[in-house]
Amino acid sequence: MQADTIKIGISACLAGEKVRFDTGHKRSNFCMDEFAKHVEYTRFCPEVAVGLPIPRPTIRQVRVGDTIKVCRPDGSGDVGPQLTAYGIKVATEQAKELSGFVFCAKSPSCGMERIKIYNEAGTGNTSEGVGFFAEQIMKHNPLLPCEENGRLNDMHLRENFVMRVYTFKNWQKLIQQPLNVHRLTQFHAQYKYLLMAHNYQAYRDLGHLLGTFLGDDVTELADKYILGLMNGLKKPASRKNNCNTLMHLQGYFKKDLSSVEKQEMREAIDEYSDGLVPLYVPLTLLKHHLKVHPNEYLEKQVFFNPYPNELKLRYGI
Repeated sequence: MQADTIKIGISACLAGEKVRFDTGHKRSNFCMDEFAKHVEYTRFCPEVAVGLPIPRPTIRQVRVGDTIKVCRPDGSGDVGPQLTAYGIKVATEQAKELSGFVFCAKSPSCGMERIKIYNEAGTGNTSEGVGFFAEQIMKHNPLLPCEENGRLNDMHLRENFVMRVYTFKNWQKLIQQPLNVHRLTQFHAQYKYLLMAHNYQAYRDLGHLLGTFLGDDVTELADKYILGLMNGLKKPASRKNNCNTLMHLQGYFKKDLSSVEKQEMREAIDEYSDGLVPLYVPLTLLKHHLKVHPNEYLEKQVFFNPYPNELKLRYGI
């Protein structure tokens, strides 16, 4: 495996493996037909890993007193402790090499959220559970970008997940060498406008964090920085924030563009603001001006190319 290979964890059924209770799968077309061209998957089926057969009786989360079992509908065959133990093992041994994880939604082992927890009598349920395996992956790797297959059908959530995967991979590459404040500040400079588009307050806070650092513990600074960056990027960028960012970037060309070119740029941003065109339209125009009028600082901005253009993720947002 090459050092720059992006490794993604994935529920095996989403990769097309017939590991579900009914010998079926839930293959994700996006993950396997599009994203797979750019990443390498590590597949996990926690239920098979803890010894459950294929096919097998269905299992679900059941509240019994103060505990939750992962068992058959009749209450037998609890595998909750085994799923937790396996989750901890993967989270602490294998997940450190991953740059993201795609989980199978609604699964009592792999679901990220809103998993049904049944009462002991089986007469009702609440949607407040977390898959036992997924819970451990997320708990032990709070920076790791995670998403569910169903949510990836939403173009904004899909784009956001892929962007965070590439951001985290870039961070993983950065920390392979000893960090200092200069390298950390250079990294942040590249993410300035991407962060502005997603969370303006985080953009200001992280700039202040780095700008006022006077201590010696760069590791602590880096830990605070990457936590702030990944949390700041979690929410998809709003149309309003993207427009604000585009206008900031446009300002770099105010001395280079003719009045006609400036008007064309403003109209492209306005049409995006009104929902008439996708983000790709004004962004392409900005990239054109950047080629004609090179700017070393702007050329390093991740906002322009946060992931491979072949994924076409900005065509739909």
